[in-house]
Amino acid sequence: SAPKLVKMRSMRERVEDTLSAHRNELVSLLSRYVAQGKSILQPHHLIDELDNITGVGTDQMKLGESPFGEVLKTAQEAIVSPPFVAIAIRPRPGVWEYVRVNVYELSVEELSVSEYLHFKEDLVNGQEDDKYVLELDLEPFNATFPRPTRSASIGNGVQFLNRHLSSVMFRNKESLEPLLDFLRVHKHKGHVLMLNDRIQRISQLESSLIKAEDYISKLPPNTPSSEFEYALQELGFERGWGDTAVRVLETMRLLSDILQAPDPSTLEKFLGRLPMLFNVVILSVHGYFGQANVLGLPDTGGQVVYILDQVRALENEMIQRIKKQGLNIAPQILIVT
Repeated sequence: SAPKLVKMRSMRERVEDTLSAHRNELVSLLSRYVAQGKSILQPHHLIDELDNITGVGTDQMKLGESPFGEVLKTAQEAIVSPPFVAIAIRPRPGVWEYVRVNVYELSVEELSVSEYLHFKEDLVNGQEDDKYVLELDLEPFNATFPRPTRSASIGNGVQFLNRHLSSVMFRNKESLEPLLDFLRVHKHKGHVLMLNDRIQRISQLESSLIKAEDYISKLPPNTPSSEFEYALQELGFERGWGDTAVRVLETMRLLSDILQAPDPSTLEKFLGRLPMLFNVVILSVHGYFGQANVLGLPDTGGQVVYILDQVRALENEMIQRIKKQGLNIAPQILIVT
């Protein structure tokens, strides 16, 4: 027989189902959490207490197989503030749910993100009735930004954006104007990169690309870009396309392909060649090292050595990429500790 579609029960309903079927066992488990006082419990703390309960008897073992047992296996943390236990649950990538249980009254309620964060803040600051608490709403910055809707897209954000951008560009020539504007704004300390004012429209860009490709294709492949940069400037191109004739030609052909028929892979290759990254700030949260009055505090010298090694490797990689782009720019890397 064909499988039936069953409505997925909410987290609150799953907890309530477990309360009905395993009331005593669930109360015993939640009481263990509450007995620890105000605290933030990590996933292993939650599972350890569940294992301690399920190892007692047959009825307790069923608790681990109950809907609430499944909830705990996807829990990321729990906020304990007697008599409440609030749990942050991540049932699948990109999806979060929050429930709060009153252990004394055995009532269950779902929380919004704001309510959960407020409950978490109360654990540290105590309950406050201040109506004018500072809140930063970053949502307007994402109002028109494309978002993946499938869990499978998580971790593949670059490919998702490239597919979105290429589909927009494919509609008509006017949709390519943002790409032209993007190339024309490239500057570094006042020096223009990629395109100059000789190219104002997509049609001019296409015409200049044809002339430039024809000119460069007649040069030896390893000809340094510095030897023909003035010829390219006359056509509207500045530095940043590559360090040799063959690399400049490859980058220009990628752009020509995008203008003719945009596709995600070509767009990704082209964007990966553009000179966009010259300054990097790294936040390293290592602790005390070689400072005064730090006797008995954790020495994280290993982390200091590690981050310095990483910075050197990053600097070498950035220098190589910038050189391949035909530029002579020293990258700047700042470590904030």
